Amino acid sequence: MFTSRKRKAVDDDPADSQNHPRKLPAISENNLPLRLSKVLPNVTTRPTTRSKGLGLTVPQASTSTAAAARRTTRATSAPPKNEPVRPPARPTVGARNAAGRTVSGLLKGKTNDDPRFQALQEQVTSIESARAADAARLAALMEAEQRKLEGLQSDHQALSKELTEARSQELSQRRELVNVSDELEALKRKHANELMDLEMEIKKKEREIRELKEDLRLCQEDLDRERDSVKTLKSTVSHQSTTQLTLTTQVTALQAQLSALQGALDMSCNSSSQLKLELEAERKRVAELAEENRAAETLRRKLHNMVQELKGNIRVFCRVRPLLPSDLSSDGTMKHVGSTNSRNANSPSPTPGTDGSLIESMKAEIAFPDKLDRKEIILRASSESATGQERKDEWAFSFDRVFDPRSTQAEVFEEISLLAQSCVDGYNVCIFAYGQTGSGKSFTMEGGPTATNAGMIPRAVEEVFKVAEELQIKGWTYTMEGQFLEIYNETINDLLGKGEFDKKKHEIKHDKSGRTTVTDVNVIPLKSPSQVRSLLSIAQSRRTVASTLMNERSSRSHSVFTLRIAGENAATGETCEGTLNLVDLAGSERLEKSGAGNDKDRLKETQSINKSLSALGDVVAALGEKGEGKGDKHIPYRNSKLTYLLQNSLSGNSKTLMVLNLSPLASHLNESLCSLRFATKVNNTTLGTARKQIKGSS
Repeated sequence: MFTSRKRKAVDDDPADSQNHPRKLPAISENNLPLRLSKVLPNVTTRPTTRSKGLGLTVPQASTSTAAAARRTTRATSAPPKNEPVRPPARPTVGARNAAGRTVSGLLKGKTNDDPRFQALQEQVTSIESARAADAARLAALMEAEQRKLEGLQSDHQALSKELTEARSQELSQRRELVNVSDELEALKRKHANELMDLEMEIKKKEREIRELKEDLRLCQEDLDRERDSVKTLKSTVSHQSTTQLTLTTQVTALQAQLSALQGALDMSCNSSSQLKLELEAERKRVAELAEENRAAETLRRKLHNMVQELKGNIRVFCRVRPLLPSDLSSDGTMKHVGSTNSRNANSPSPTPGTDGSLIESMKAEIAFPDKLDRKEIILRASSESATGQERKDEWAFSFDRVFDPRSTQAEVFEEISLLAQSCVDGYNVCIFAYGQTGSGKSFTMEGGPTATNAGMIPRAVEEVFKVAEELQIKGWTYTMEGQFLEIYNETINDLLGKGEFDKKKHEIKHDKSGRTTVTDVNVIPLKSPSQVRSLLSIAQSRRTVASTLMNERSSRSHSVFTLRIAGENAATGETCEGTLNLVDLAGSERLEKSGAGNDKDRLKETQSINKSLSALGDVVAALGEKGEGKGDKHIPYRNSKLTYLLQNSLSGNSKTLMVLNLSPLASHLNESLCSLRFATKVNNTTLGTARKQIKGSS
């Protein structure tokens, strides 16, 4: 960079480069050139100027000379590029003489005796002599400064030359350094490649050594096995020799036995003829017993159906669930659910196991007076009248069977298992759970994860498979298929479908034979109860649930599991078809207690649930009026998708069982009373006689 600047300066002003020394730019501590700064000197006009280092008095320069002298100074170590300022030229002696003569001539006209003239003349003479002395001194001073300047210029040129040579040398050294660095990198890469090749070669040799060692070990093992085989063969040969002698002895003994057996065979042939005659007689007896068994099976089915008809086509069971840990808040007190008229609805309750009296205060007062038949349930409550007196209320209800909170799933299903037999016999069976939200309907129908807590759906399916397997020895073969639907906001969804809900429009169709079908749903062939359990898991994961104030996992839809059974008896040619509908109804609830009114989706769900349950009540009421002989009463099945789907189960063509679920909490007493009154209405309803679905004999 410095070299290029100097070349540019030489190219711009070659004349100055010959007459004046080159300037070197000022270099800072970090080897960067300093910027030039222009300073205007604060010059004060004086009559005379005293030169530096000399006691000479110089006459004042003219205005033009002073203006030229005010120039910018450079912050550099080199002398300025302009020529040094020279003093104004002294007038020559001839000029001074001419001036003197002119002055003398001018003064000749005056009186020579004037003293002022003489004084002026003397003064002029002294000034001229002083000027001559000053001019001589200035000339000597200028010559000395000129010599110094020439010396500085020569030094500057020498230094510039040395700097140029130093820079050239530095560039060459840098080039050499770059070349050496490239060679060093190339050597490093070559060394790394060679080192990598050597490492790969070492790994290859090590792998070969391991393989050779493994081969050597295998060969050693083979050699040991061969040695063991040789030893074994030697011992076997010696043992065979001994065995041969033993066998020879045995052959002799067997020959003697053969003679004895030949005689026994002749006796057996004689007895065989007699056994054949006895076998033929037994076969005839078996055929007669099989015919009697088929007649007994027909009689059993007829008697079984008569028993179910005597019990009623619509039967109602009532089940009260136990108090659960989820009914308690995290601090051990009872969760407050809406408003209630019960006297202990807001009383605190500890965690289970701390204070039994406080836990009992959470429960509604429910009694089961009928210990033998277990058909009655009584609810009691205390309230305060307007006068401040305590008033006790009591409500008694009677059903086909009542289960207290200690009843297990197995005990409940024991009363339902006979309906599974009816389904196999060719009847339509419908079992549905009814009750408020959080009363345990889903647990009753679907159950828990363990076999002990299995619900009515898996137990009923297992019982159907069990009965069908038992009837195989009587000539019956059965095929089964199932479907799982939910009714959500009056829309039918396929819980076993692969796509999302509401993609297909499902329609309910009833044929003249009493068969109900739903269009565009997946019907799965069933081979075992375990397959049904897996389908239940899939359906539970797809069913619509939500959290409300009354239940953290509330079912927001009605679920319907349908099991169709087709049987055929090859011996008699008889065929039959039965349908088992297992329904888990969504819980009835009140908006002010469930908190659904604060959520638009929950509000719509609650309205749809209550509407469908109200439609179910209207159907039951209409059926009751029709059963009392009040004429041809219209049954409003089409008011709801739920009642229209269960039309054949409620119209007298099916054996129907309703399981009423109740909550034990005192805060749910009003909802429990509403459910009990509805169940009583259903229990008092009379339907027609269920008919067996028989296709006929071939």
